[in-house]
Amino acid sequence: MDIVPRDIEHYAEAHSSPPPEHLLALAVETELALDFPQMMVGALEGRFLEMLVFSLAPQRVLEIGTFSGYSALSMAAGLPPGGHIITCDISEKHLDVARRFIEKSPYADRIEIRQGPALDTIATLDGPFDFVFIDADKPNYINYYEAVLPKLSPRGLIAADNTLWSGQVIDASDTSEGTVAIRAFNDHVRDDRRTEQVQLTVRDGVTLIRKV
Repeated sequence: MDIVPRDIEHYAEAHSSPPPEHLLALAVETELALDFPQMMVGALEGRFLEMLVFSLAPQRVLEIGTFSGYSALSMAAGLPPGGHIITCDISEKHLDVARRFIEKSPYADRIEIRQGPALDTIATLDGPFDFVFIDADKPNYINYYEAVLPKLSPRGLIAADNTLWSGQVIDASDTSEGTVAIRAFNDHVRDDRRTEQVQLTVRDGVTLIRKV
């Protein structure tokens, strides 16, 4: 189920700045080389992430879930001088695509890839992070949130992707693992008095979270 009608999505894309050539090529490669290419954030959300990063001007960004590298490259375009992204993923297949495109992009010196279970990677990293993008396996969303929240800078922001889960979060009959996990995450964040949040109907749902 689409959250926003496709013709509206296409209109919004047509009235947003188009992706640069390296992201257009990466989108084609993702479609051809990887399973579930819809996991890629795509042009509209990519620009949204770039704008968020540009507005925040973060020095340190953490991405949980690299996939093919589209979101990391989008965010890198918005970084201020000296800004740096650490992106992590467990899949060698995903990272093979991401590495190739990051290395030949204008932003290779701004992005560091870490391979392995994300919770293990997070445990090795010192904060603070000014922006965290969570877009990995849904059953671990609460664990990722709890792991990064203490490492978030005072004015830092967490963005969690897929939090409307194609609208399935409101279908009480859907008890699949991913849907249940996203519902639990949404409720966990809503009830957390340490943070404030807003859930946006961007693509598949993006929740922005800050500490109070």
